Amino acid sequence: MKHTMLLTAIFLFVQFLYSACSQYPESEKEIFMFSYFTGNGESGLHLAYSEDGYHFTAINNGQSLLTPTAGGDKLMRDPCIIRGGDGLFHMVWTVSWNEKGIGYATSPDLIHWSDQRYLPVMEHEKDTRNTWAPEVFYDEDEQIYLIFWSSTIEGLYPETQSNLENAYNHRKYYTTTKDFRTFSETRLFYEPGFNVIDGTIIKSDDEYVMFIKDETIEPAEKNIRITRSHNLTGEFGPASEPITGDYWAEGPSVTKVSDQWIVYFDKYVEGTMGAVASPDLESWTDISDKISFPEGTRHGTVFTITENEFEYLMSALIPE
Repeated sequence: MKHTMLLTAIFLFVQFLYSACSQYPESEKEIFMFSYFTGNGESGLHLAYSEDGYHFTAINNGQSLLTPTAGGDKLMRDPCIIRGGDGLFHMVWTVSWNEKGIGYATSPDLIHWSDQRYLPVMEHEKDTRNTWAPEVFYDEDEQIYLIFWSSTIEGLYPETQSNLENAYNHRKYYTTTKDFRTFSETRLFYEPGFNVIDGTIIKSDDEYVMFIKDETIEPAEKNIRITRSHNLTGEFGPASEPITGDYWAEGPSVTKVSDQWIVYFDKYVEGTMGAVASPDLESWTDISDKISFPEGTRHGTVFTITENEFEYLMSALIPE
């Protein structure tokens, strides 16, 4: 807690100095950011930015901004970054293909990061095979953080078991926290009746909308679907029809660009990124030909920062 408070104080002081020295008034403009990994996640955190939400450019010449240290395998796959209620950026990620926990760190400015921690969210389940693609969501009304991910627990849900693809058979699990020190008991989050991974949540009006990947192996589905709930940790309903067409898609991430919701996703077979757009979260249009990302971008998360924060970030990364 003291370390987090110190990081917050440093960030606020730096922001004060930066604003005071700027000849321009503080801007309300927001910059779209995208956290992602490359390869197998060995290199760590990569960031890209966009002013229009369609064309993303790598930051730091495409080099990693944070080397992974959490977990035994020390990977940083599927990095999810959000801004928390405390003003800090909170990040969770996949540390391994087969460990029972996830990585966690915070930053005031996306440059200086706290010590990385391993959160053992599935260590209590001895038959857990993996803990993949964690996401964190901050609920402003409840002032609570929801952390959710996908795991295979040996022997569960035999009706959807396949021997293909290493016999993974995931369901979604979650925990909640207010301070990232004390956590609720891990519970089942979503059981749609099929193998499911890669969830992300937005709140629209009074509804929580979760985008998930149908990971059904036989017959192969591999697409993005939607489920909804009026309670953050309550029962999400049946999954919708696919919104991503015939692509093998994973790693959805969602934001609002003008009057359109955009879902970015990893077209992992083709080695590129795709996107669909909707004005109402109901009807979807493929806009993959209208977006661009740095080469090698893999499963990440879109979020926004202010123009002043972006200018500070870029100036801090300029070599001396």
